[in-house]
Amino acid sequence: MESASQDINLNSPNKGLLSDTMTDVPVDNASSAAATAAPPSRASAYNGLTEAEEDELRAELAKVEEEIGTLRQVLAAKERHCGELKRKLGLTPLDGLKQNLSKSWHDVQVSNAYVKTSEKLGEWNEKLTQSDLYVSASSTLDDWNEKLTQSEAYKKTQETLSQAGQKTSAALSNVGSVISRKFGDMRNSATFKSFEDRVGTIKSKVVGGRDNGTDELHSPSASGDKPSQDNAPF
Repeated sequence: MESASQDINLNSPNKGLLSDTMTDVPVDNASSAAATAAPPSRASAYNGLTEAEEDELRAELAKVEEEIGTLRQVLAAKERHCGELKRKLGLTPLDGLKQNLSKSWHDVQVSNAYVKTSEKLGEWNEKLTQSDLYVSASSTLDDWNEKLTQSEAYKKTQETLSQAGQKTSAALSNVGSVISRKFGDMRNSATFKSFEDRVGTIKSKVVGGRDNGTDELHSPSASGDKPSQDNAPF
């Protein structure tokens, strides 16, 4: 009968609802104790610091922050004063940039890394120039240069280039002389003189016509001719 009553209770529509008379249900005391536990102490929240140590550190932090603000104000005032001095001295930002670059380069030159690098390069250069391979290569190049400059092919090439230069200069000089002579012959020719005379005659007529207030060259009435009847309008 107990099993039958349990099945009926499981299939009833009020399944899952607690009755007001169920007072014997056990309660999880561990979870309720954890929920109602006290918050962690201040000492455990700040890496094991006590309240007095915490207050002391906070006071020191506030003091340091105040000093930082004061230093920033002093730095800003110094920068303004520096800008005024540069303006009075006529120094431009470009001059400041040049000065900074010069100072930076000087600092690089006097730095230990630069000095050591220069010394190493000097040692390598000295070793290289004193090595047997370098001396042998230099001697070989000197021998080749001497043999080349004393060879017949080199001398012939040099002579050929010299003669070619002289011939080119002479040819250019001849061309200039021919052009000058041709121009002189052209000016002395009968055709050029006739053309020059015609230009002079036209110029004299134009100038004379302007002086007399008439236009003898272009006015048909100046020559005494009348317009032809053939050209009369309809």
